[in-house]
Amino acid sequence: QVQLVESGGGLVQPGGSLRLSCVVSGFTFSNYAMSWYRQAPGKERELVATITSGDGSTNYTDSVKGRFTISRGNAKNTMYLTMNSLKPEDTAVYYCHAKRLSYGYWGQGTQVTVSS
Repeated sequence: QVQLVESGGGLVQPGGSLRLSCVVSGFTFSNYAMSWYRQAPGKERELVATITSGDGSTNYTDSVKGRFTISRGNAKNTMYLTMNSLKPEDTAVYYCHAKRLSYGYWGQGTQVTVSS
C-alpha cells in the first residue's frame, strides 16, 4: 500500500524556520522524482520544489529560491523541505508528491501558517 506522510508543519512567526518531512512506503522511493507542492486558501496548488531520482538535481519556484531547500534521504525513504526566512505568503497546506513515468502519488498535506 502506497503511503506518503507529511509532518513538521505548524505556526511560525515571520522570519522563522520549519523543516517538513515526507516519509514514504509502498514503492521504491529512490526511483521516484519527489516534489513539494503547496496550496493557499482560494488559490491553485503550485509546485514549490523538485528533486530528481538520479543525481538529486533540484529546482525551485522563484518565490522560494534562496530560502527553501529540498533534500532526500533514500536510505530513510524520506524527503525534506527546509524553510527559512518564512513569510506570511508562504502560508499554505504543503503536499509531497512522488512521480515516475505515468505513476504519481500524493500525501495528505501538512499546514504551515506564518503569522505574528
